[in-house]
Amino acid sequence: MSSSKEDDSRPGGYGQSGRPPKIKNKNAAAVQITAEQLLREAYERQGTTQKAPRQKVLDGEELSDYQMRRRREFEEGVRRNRSNIAEWLRYASWEESQNEVARARSVYERAMDVDGRNQTVFIKYAEMEMKNKNVNLARNLYDRAVTVLPRVAQFWFRYTYMEELLGNIGAARDIFDRWMQWEPDADAWAAFIKFERRYGEIDRARAVFERFVYVHPEPPAWLKWAQFEEAEGDADRVRAVFALAIDRLGESFMDQHVFISFAKFETRLKENERARAIYKYALERLPRAKSQALYNQYVAFEKQFGDTRDIEHVVVNKRRLQYDAAVKRDPTDYDAWIDYIRLEEEEGIVERTRDVYERAIAECPVVAEKRLWRRYIYIWLFYALFEETVAKDTDRARQVYMACIDLVPHKRFTFAKLWLQYAWFEIRCNGNLGAARQALGRALGMCPKDKLFRGYIELELELREFDRVRILYSKYLEFNSTNCATWVEFARLEAALGEDDRCHALFALAVDQPTLDMPEVLWKAYIDFVYDQGDFAKTRDLYERLLQLTDHVKVWISLARFELVAAADQQPEEKPLVDNSSSGVAAARAVYERAYARMKALGLKEERVALLEAWRETEEGEGGGDANAVEQRMPKRVRKRREMDDGSLEEYFDYVFPDDEEQGSRFKLLAKAHMWKQRQQQEEQAE
Repeated sequence: MSSSKEDDSRPGGYGQSGRPPKIKNKNAAAVQITAEQLLREAYERQGTTQKAPRQKVLDGEELSDYQMRRRREFEEGVRRNRSNIAEWLRYASWEESQNEVARARSVYERAMDVDGRNQTVFIKYAEMEMKNKNVNLARNLYDRAVTVLPRVAQFWFRYTYMEELLGNIGAARDIFDRWMQWEPDADAWAAFIKFERRYGEIDRARAVFERFVYVHPEPPAWLKWAQFEEAEGDADRVRAVFALAIDRLGESFMDQHVFISFAKFETRLKENERARAIYKYALERLPRAKSQALYNQYVAFEKQFGDTRDIEHVVVNKRRLQYDAAVKRDPTDYDAWIDYIRLEEEEGIVERTRDVYERAIAECPVVAEKRLWRRYIYIWLFYALFEETVAKDTDRARQVYMACIDLVPHKRFTFAKLWLQYAWFEIRCNGNLGAARQALGRALGMCPKDKLFRGYIELELELREFDRVRILYSKYLEFNSTNCATWVEFARLEAALGEDDRCHALFALAVDQPTLDMPEVLWKAYIDFVYDQGDFAKTRDLYERLLQLTDHVKVWISLARFELVAAADQQPEEKPLVDNSSSGVAAARAVYERAYARMKALGLKEERVALLEAWRETEEGEGGGDANAVEQRMPKRVRKRREMDDGSLEEYFDYVFPDDEEQGSRFKLLAKAHMWKQRQQQEEQAE
């Protein structure tokens, strides 16, 4: 126990085991200490550093002792660490402060023996000589520095500044010439040019610029030269500089800012036509990625100085560049190609438009899928129409059609629009009906499809070749006998030609087909045709045949309305559906009764409601009708609930018919009687 107490008494509460103490009371302390208080206490408890007292020298002997002691210390320091240049510089600075220039010079020389390429030693050494007006010594030092370190610009700047400060302009110019032989960076050349301009040596400055652009043939160098010439007010020289820059840089290294500066210079001189020519020249030669700023400047220039035609030209060029970038980014973006083509067609330049068409059709889809070819084929069709209508070159248009037909993989898919447009082209341009029929026949033989048949039939109908139309319809039905629209169109054609027997035969053959895509359309057309012929018995027979195939409520309603209309025009030799043939309402009512019974047997409540509403309208519309009897059969709309598969309840609306309630009540009475009978039997067995 004593050892544990001794461990707990250690600073921080840590024992010999190194385990942290267990904190029993984790509540906040009554007195809180902030970080500011901790920092203030730490600062107050810092020990004050003792500064060495200032030593006063009263006579020469004390000064000699002081100097000897300090020199001994410095010598000991540089002896211990000879490569420490900072120690050498402190030594030399101290000797300079004691007005011992010769000793300081000796220290600098010794330091340069240690590190002869240290820039700081050269600079401090030269500054000391300049301070003490030892100009020749400083000049020698700078000469040594630029000889040893010719790539250090600081020595050259200080050297030329010193000579210029001393008024030795020729020597400064010579130093600059020596410096330029090393081909320094642009700042050195700019300093040389400013030096010559300060003393009015414009021709010398111009000669320096010529050397400058030869060493640094970058656009900024040429722009500086042009600004210099413009500042001197010589417009011809400025133009010569820009022309030389464009020639020397070439298209590979040309920068848009050179043209921008050139055009702005011409604009400042009110030479707008020159500026416009410069902009157009640059835009034609520079790629899109390197001319965005140039194009923006051109747009601003045309908006300020151009007319409507020039502005439109700028807008067209901008859109052209955008489309060009889009199709380069995604060559299979055929919508972008079509927009690009429309732009060129609006411009009206045939060769340029044809070039864009050729570029577009060269980007053929890689995968043979029809969805990827749809927009691509439109480009071919637009190309052919362009050659036919705009370029007026029918031979080239025919070549476009044939190339497109040969390109499409017809064994996998085809495009009816292509074949039909080509056929109409042959008829329009040359009246070559045989070529058109041959093309469509080839299409039907290679890849028959509904659109091809319909387009070919339409062509022959316009030519009034009805025998060919019949042959095409026959081939069409052999290809696809399930298409009800084809049967109806064929039958209507025969009816229009007065061939009623053919029409009857076609309809009869059509309704006997085992599979039809829209049989309701076919039956309606058949019934309407027979009804228009006035054959009500045949019409009634068709309705009965149709009801054997379907119990759709619309068929029953249509039959009832037919009976209502047909009763008045019924021929005497025809046998009516009911005995009371004088009233169409009775015949229609009989149909409604049959339909209602059928719907009730099938349990179709929605259909029963629709049937009753139609029945009520019929009874109300006729004078001898009984709408109240139908109204008594109308159901009530009630809200019910049903349990879903997941156990939840769903509300829905249901119809409750009066006759269903009567039947339900009778069923409930029979059920109760059956239960009473079972209970009586159980009681007898118990006794």
